[in-house]
This record gives sequence, C-alpha cells and structure tokens, in this order.
Amino acid sequence: MLSRVVTAAVVLAGCTTSAFAWGAAGHEIAATIAQIHLHPSVFPKMCEILNYTSTNPNEPQCHLAPVATWADKLRYKMRWSGPLHYIGAVEDHPSQTCAFPGPRGWQGKYGGNVLGAIRNVTNILEDSVYYSEAGRMNFHSDEMENEALKFLIHFMGDMHMPLHLTGRDRGGNSQKVLFSHRQTNLHSLWDGLLIAKALRSVPRKYNHPLPAPKIEYALRGTIYDSYVRMIMWEGVLGKWEHEVPGWLTCPSTTRSRSISLAFPTSLAAFWEQTLLVWNRITGGGVMDTDDDLICPYYWATPIHALNCELVWPKALDEPPYNNHTRLVNADAHQHQCGSESPANELAQVDSVGRFIGGAPGGPYLELDTPQYSGVITKQWIIEKLLAQAGIRLAGVLNYLFADIEDPEEAKLWRSGQGLRIHV
Repeated sequence: MLSRVVTAAVVLAGCTTSAFAWGAAGHEIAATIAQIHLHPSVFPKMCEILNYTSTNPNEPQCHLAPVATWADKLRYKMRWSGPLHYIGAVEDHPSQTCAFPGPRGWQGKYGGNVLGAIRNVTNILEDSVYYSEAGRMNFHSDEMENEALKFLIHFMGDMHMPLHLTGRDRGGNSQKVLFSHRQTNLHSLWDGLLIAKALRSVPRKYNHPLPAPKIEYALRGTIYDSYVRMIMWEGVLGKWEHEVPGWLTCPSTTRSRSISLAFPTSLAAFWEQTLLVWNRITGGGVMDTDDDLICPYYWATPIHALNCELVWPKALDEPPYNNHTRLVNADAHQHQCGSESPANELAQVDSVGRFIGGAPGGPYLELDTPQYSGVITKQWIIEKLLAQAGIRLAGVLNYLFADIEDPEEAKLWRSGQGLRIHV
C-alpha cells in the first residue's frame, strides 16, 4: 500500500487595479506543488525554455516558484494581458445567480479570458514541442516560448481562485467586508488574508522531507515551507489520495489538438493575434477551450460554483450590508492587484493570528467567524484549490515535456500520480 507522503501577500483595498489571484505566495505554493509532481525528464526542457542556469551543484535545475508571479509583476508593460487573468459571465451574480457562462455568454472579448489564455499558451508550447521533435522550423521564437510557459504557470493559479471566475463587483474587489475587525474587500480576503491565517496556524511538526528531493533546496526557508508539507502529507497523499486522478479528468471531445500561428512582428502583436485567431476558430464557445486531455472550462466549473455555495455570503445582499458605498474604479470589470512580496502577508497578522487595522464606516459584514472562515479552514477549501492548481499544472507540463517510453508510466505521471513511483 502506498505510504502517506507528502506562500502569500495581502491585497490592499486601495491598490491600483490589475489582475492578481492568490497573491504572490499562493502562486508560489501552487507552482511548488506542481514541481513536486513533475517527471524528471521535464526539467531539462522546461529549464531551457526558462533560460535558467546555476553554478550551484546542490541546486535543482530550475524552480517554478520564482516565475509564478511574472505575469503580474510585468502587468504595466503588458496591459493588454489584464483580461487574460479572469473570466466573468454576463448573468453571473453570486450568491443570487450562478451562471458559467449562461445564455448570453461571457463578458468582454471572446477568448480573451483566463480559460482561453490557458488553452492558447498550451497550444503554443504544444506546437513548439511538435516542431522540435519533427525537426521542423518553429514559428514561435524562444522569447515567445519563454513567455508562454510563464503565462501557463501563472494562469493555472489564477483559474483556481474562485473570484477570478466571476465578474460581479470586479471579482469582489468592490465588496467591502471585515476580517478580524479589519476592513478589506472580498477579493483581498481570498487573495491573501485567508492564506496568511492558514500560514500562521500550521503546526511546526510539518517538517518531513518530501518525496521529491530536488524541491527541498527551494522550499526550505520559505514562509510556506510547513504549509506545503502539510498540504502534501495530509491532503494530496492523505485525504484526497483517491481524488487526485479525477482532478485531471476531461470529458471526451472532438476538438482539434493544436493551432499553429504565423509569426507576427512583435510579442504584443503575437498575443493579440493569438486571441483573434482563437476567436475565429472557436467562436468563443463554452467548451471550445477543452479537449480530452486539457480542459480549463471543465476544471473551472466546480470552482466557480464555490462563489454561490460559500465564497459570496448571502448576507451581503441583505440589509444592513447591501446599503453601504462600494469602492469605485473606472474599469468596472478589472480585478485588483496583490502584493508582490510573500513576506508582506504575515506582516498583517499579529502573534496570535489576528489582523491589524481598524474599520471606519460600514456596517460591514465580519467574515472571520465559525460560519465563514471556520468552514473554509475545516473543509480545507484553500488548500484543496492550491493543490488542484499545482497538480493540474504538473499534468499539463508532463503532457507537454515528459519523455516517457513506458505507456503505463506515462499514464501515471500525466494523471498526477507520478509520485507513486518514488514512494
């Protein structure tokens, strides 16, 4: 029988608009979990694309966490990429109405959202692998492959933050709430505050070595070291062990596996063209992002449902909490930014896990309660979402880059179960 084996910045309410999910540490946690599940043959190809070099013989070939927030850090240079971090349906209004997408489809441009973005960057990398293996000229430059891989790592994390799957009140950025008597907004709460509290509450006992030795070098000393070990020990190879293969399941479709694109004159033009070509081919439909191996819409659907089931409290649409003035922004659909420094997350929490700050105005709904944050903690909601993001990212990367001759071994790695080989 298999032995049981086995990161985060607070988003400030007054921050300038952009599109962050999970904050820095959340993205790094998901990327670290992904790296734990990567086949060894993936690293040389992935590191070559990322242009990673190291002179330290004890350091792993490369690590995903440092590039997990790249798409957010350079957002001001890539303003066109903002809508690619989230998606919203026209009729969606949790907790009252849950539409994903509903009869009138998505808000914004067809394909210009996180689901279409995951499909697009995966296609680019898939094409590049095909060209390389076939000895043919690659239409995509090294720089484009580099950006596509970093986008994929980031977008997979974005997709697993429920409020990045609804357009209501800018993904919750305009919805003021309290958390431990501190005024914040619903998006910020899920971006960083819930993870910050989780990091504070992880017992120190979670220091057992992981089954992937190369990850130890990068993990030790991070603020999420114990947290990742807890998720792995108690979750992935604990309570969720038999669920993990289902996390990578996709319904059968007849969709084409790959789209090849001509090479435009600039990176920005390339990504714009990618969206336009995607729109012409798929028409922006619901399931057109999905195939039998990679299916972001199918994976995102139950995550979106959490907005009505738990994330968006019904009380926010009832007196007295539905009468206060909300935050205003010129772009009503833009999601808001998070901190770029994981260390900032714990700076907002005192020694017993209470958040620092007052709450003028209101009234605002307190969400650090047994009925809200208590349920999230008890049911391991955040931990499961981060684990799913990591394992699905690993599944896609293993599919793209793993060099495995044995069909059964290949099936194991691409189903998220590659760790069984090492345990």
